[in-house]
Amino acid sequence: MTIVSKNNPAVKSLAALKEKKARRERGAFLVEGEKMVRECVQSGMEIRSVAVREGYRGDTYGFEPLVFGADAFAAVCDEKTPQGIAAEVGIPKFAPEPPDAPCLLLDGVSDPANVGAIVRTAVAAGYREIYCVSCADPYSPKSVRASMSGVFFAKIMQTTREEALTVLAGVPLIAADMSGENAFSFAPPPLFALCIGNEGNGLSESVAARADRTVKIPMEKETESLNASVSAGILMYLLKKKSFETK
Repeated sequence: MTIVSKNNPAVKSLAALKEKKARRERGAFLVEGEKMVRECVQSGMEIRSVAVREGYRGDTYGFEPLVFGADAFAAVCDEKTPQGIAAEVGIPKFAPEPPDAPCLLLDGVSDPANVGAIVRTAVAAGYREIYCVSCADPYSPKSVRASMSGVFFAKIMQTTREEALTVLAGVPLIAADMSGENAFSFAPPPLFALCIGNEGNGLSESVAARADRTVKIPMEKETESLNASVSAGILMYLLKKKSFETK
């Protein structure tokens, strides 16, 4: 049966996942597109349901999909030109705990595209443990898209600033700030947490006060700052340079 009405409960239920309130209440988020759904399945995440646009001929991974007409499917998706498949996926719950390797502390990063891009680079660079404090929702449609499947493979701990600093007690915090020392000549310890602050205001007072070292990316005088996700990406690779020199 093909569901054509945008007012159908199944359509409304999936479409609601574009909003943070529904994601929080149901503990689920929306994944859109063939590549993203395929990689989500491969990651082992909890797939709760699959929806396809009428006429879709791709893989549905053993699920009996909900079939929507074109307008109904477009109402479900956040993308302006949606592909033919979407899935409702359970949000993994990770209790904050000390890291096993170099990690990230995102302190008030408010742009969902920046959060997603940072997660994408973090997974690529081997920062699998990410503490999110007062950040944009990493499971919003924009963040998920920007992460390019990174959210499926990262341990994202959404927590309070106080709890994050508690579990990171004993872990050196390296703050990213233009007042710091040159990151290109900085030698990090084996275990650390790289702290990335808000796009406009930087790190919160409590995280900045707790930082053991502060590093900056040197820039030409015509440039005042870099995008938060770009800065985070450069610093992640710089601080783990030695681990990549043999790869």
